Amino acid sequence: MPSLLRSLLPPLVLALASCAVPAAGGSERGPGGPGGKADGDDDELGLRGWYVIGNELTPGRDTLAGTVEIPEGVSRVEVSVDGVVEATRDVDGATLDLRRDIRDLAAGEHELSLAAEGDATPFFTHRFSRSHPLYIVVSNDWDDTDNTDEQLRRQEELHERHAELILTHFVGPYTFTDPVLPEERKRYLADWVLRMQTEHGDEIGLHIHPYCHFVEAAGVECKLEPEYARSWRTPGYTVYCGAYEEDEFVELLRTADALFESYGLGKPRTFRAGGWSLELHVLRALARVGYVADTSANNWRRLDEWQGASGTSLYEWNSMQWADIDETSQPWWPSETGMMASEPPHVGVLEVPDNGILVDYVTADEMIEMFEANWDGAALPEPRQYSIGYHPPSLSEEYAQRMDDALAHIDQFLSSEDAGPVVYARLSDLVAVWPRPATAGGP
Repeated sequence: MPSLLRSLLPPLVLALASCAVPAAGGSERGPGGPGGKADGDDDELGLRGWYVIGNELTPGRDTLAGTVEIPEGVSRVEVSVDGVVEATRDVDGATLDLRRDIRDLAAGEHELSLAAEGDATPFFTHRFSRSHPLYIVVSNDWDDTDNTDEQLRRQEELHERHAELILTHFVGPYTFTDPVLPEERKRYLADWVLRMQTEHGDEIGLHIHPYCHFVEAAGVECKLEPEYARSWRTPGYTVYCGAYEEDEFVELLRTADALFESYGLGKPRTFRAGGWSLELHVLRALARVGYVADTSANNWRRLDEWQGASGTSLYEWNSMQWADIDETSQPWWPSETGMMASEPPHVGVLEVPDNGILVDYVTADEMIEMFEANWDGAALPEPRQYSIGYHPPSLSEEYAQRMDDALAHIDQFLSSEDAGPVVYARLSDLVAVWPRPATAGGP
C-alpha cells in the first residue's frame, strides 16, 4: 500500500475484489458508469444512508464500508469524501472494497465519490448522514388498580406490530393495596408486566395517584385536598402529589418499592406523578429513594380538553408548573433552586419531558406532527428524545389505533433499518445519554 494512503487519518482502505455488485441506495452512477440507482440496495453493497453517532447507550456506526463496481477502462481511481481527494489507487479488477473510519466526520450530510483519475465527473457517488440518535420513549400510566384482559391484549398487539418497541410501564402500587381487587388478579397483573419485561425488554417504573388505601398502607395520613379535579375514583386519586411533604412522599416511595419487591417486580427507578403533579420537594424525595429519572414535565398545551372545564384545575396548574414545556423540550437536570432551573446544585434526578403527551389527548396526526417538530429529516447535531404514551385503563380500540398509526410512521425511520436516526429506549436509558453533571447534588 502506498505510504500516502497508509498515513491518512482516519484511514481509507481500498482493496481489489473479484466480483461485481450493484450500486447502493443513496448512491448514483455517473454517466459512463455501469448500473444505476435502482440496480441494488445497501444490504448488498454495505454502504448505509445513516450512520448513528454513538454514546454511552447506543453504539456508533463509525465505519463506511462497501464494494463499488469500477467502469471498464478505468485504471486509477480518486476517492473523495466531501469533495476532498483522500486517495488515488491503481486498479486492475472489476470492483473496489471501501473502508473508512468516519468518526472524524461531524454530524451532517456527507458524500463519498469515486472518479477516474483526472476526470472531474465521478462515476460513483454515495450520499450519507452522520446523525445523533432520536430516542423514542413510549410509556403508559396505570391510573386504575386493574387493567382488563382486553387492554392488556392491545398492548401486546402493539409489541407484535412494532418489533423494536420498548415500553416503560408506570405501574401503580395501589394495584397491590386495593382491598377489593382479588389477590389472584394482583398476581396476574404483576406476572403480565414481568412477562413484557422478559419478552420485550420493557421497563417497570412507578406511577402514583395517592389513593387513600395506598397512602394509609404507607402509614401516612391520607389527604383529600387539594385536588385538581373532583375524584371519580376511590378517595385520594386526584389529590396533587405535592400535597404530601417530602418526608411523607419518601414513605410512599419506600412502600411502593416494598410492594414491587414483594410481587417480584424489582426496584423501580423511574417515575411519573399522577396528573403530572410533580413539585420540587417530590423530586427531592425521588432522589432520596434512588430514582434516576422522572417524566412529569409535560406538553400541557395539548391538554386543551381540560381547559376551562368545570371543577378542575388540571390544565391551569400544569400550564403554570410546566410553562416552558412544549413538544420540542428536551431532558435536563433540575436545580435545587427550582424545577425549571438547571444551574447547580442539582437534585440528582433527570427530568425527561413528556413532550408528546398521551394518546387520550392527541390524535395520530398530532403525534406525527410533534415527531416531525423534533426531527425534520436532517442529521441531528445532538441527541434528542420524543415521548408518547397512553393510559392502559382507557386504551380503547380507537386509542390503540392512534398509537399503532403513530408508531407505524415512526418505524419508517429506524436506525436499525438504515432509514433514519430513530432508536426506541426505556426512560431510565436516557440517563446514559444525558449524564448527571459532575456537580449534581443529592444522595
